Amino acid sequence: MRAMRGSPRLGKAGQDILESVIYRSLGASSSRLIVGPAFGADNSILRLNRGRVLVATSDPLSYIPSLGPKASAWLSVHLLASDLTTSGFSPEFGLFDFNLPPTLSDTNFARYWRSFHKECKQLGLSIIGGHTGRYPGIDYTIVGGGVVMATGPEDRYLTSSMARAGDDVILTKGAAIETTAILTRAFPKRARRALGNRLFEKAWDYLYKVTAVADALTASSVGVREHGVTAMHDATEGGVIAGLIELTAASKLGLTVDLEQVQISEETRQLCKLFRIDPLVCLSEGSLIIASRPTKTERILAKLSSRGIPSSIVGSLTRKFRGCKAAAGKGPRSLSYPNVDPYWKAYSKGIERGWS
Repeated sequence: MRAMRGSPRLGKAGQDILESVIYRSLGASSSRLIVGPAFGADNSILRLNRGRVLVATSDPLSYIPSLGPKASAWLSVHLLASDLTTSGFSPEFGLFDFNLPPTLSDTNFARYWRSFHKECKQLGLSIIGGHTGRYPGIDYTIVGGGVVMATGPEDRYLTSSMARAGDDVILTKGAAIETTAILTRAFPKRARRALGNRLFEKAWDYLYKVTAVADALTASSVGVREHGVTAMHDATEGGVIAGLIELTAASKLGLTVDLEQVQISEETRQLCKLFRIDPLVCLSEGSLIIASRPTKTERILAKLSSRGIPSSIVGSLTRKFRGCKAAAGKGPRSLSYPNVDPYWKAYSKGIERGWS
């Protein structure tokens, strides 16, 4: 298994270990499970009764010292909520497990928790349980994990596997949104020197773009399934390219993507040039991939625009082939799934070099 050889892989596990180990051993089976663990799936779907389902997702909780407690808490809530809202439902309930570094003071955790509570309340998310403790060996930036859930009608939920041939594919915001946000705030002096004041100030404001909650709820408000949005998937590790490939894998379709239509801001280009990383395959939470029925695409784009969310059509889905191909002058070329997100190495290198 490639992910287990040599140096440990940073970030989420690769498809090989998921399929050869994790997905083969999933405990007891349940007749109520509609959608379980799968590559490219953001949420699990469990049938309740009276035509309703439970949607659930899980993700790490983070405390990034360079962001501070308040911003770190906001980010943790929105990373979870962004996954959940790709179902078309709003988050309702959350369980959170905090395994804190011994060096994190009660004062700073209290600041983190107040911000965490505030953002959950803003999203209508009730905290219904969890666990909190300090343990040796725990370090920043990952300090626990959470589960967020929602309930809704069985005929209205969406998954990334529900995209259809002929659908348009829309991308919101652009590429490397979270990479831009975190690297700018983690290494502000280095980033300001490379970007200059004007672009630096733009990049600094990216933190609160690192959410797909408004994107998903706005798009799905137009209609779902045959009435509009057929599938949604947020671009996280591996960036926009990984997100597009995951959507095609989940839906068992092919995608021809025009990479020229993927928006990359000048501040993002310059920051990625500084760290020598490709913005198309970097951490991009905040970017939402939307599959839509062609007759509803313009209405979805207009609705997103009305909320101040930039978006563009980047491709279309087909049954003619599987996987993701980039449109090119000499004919389409197949895109490969990124083995490792370069964000992790860039962040670690900056820390090792003492950048500030």
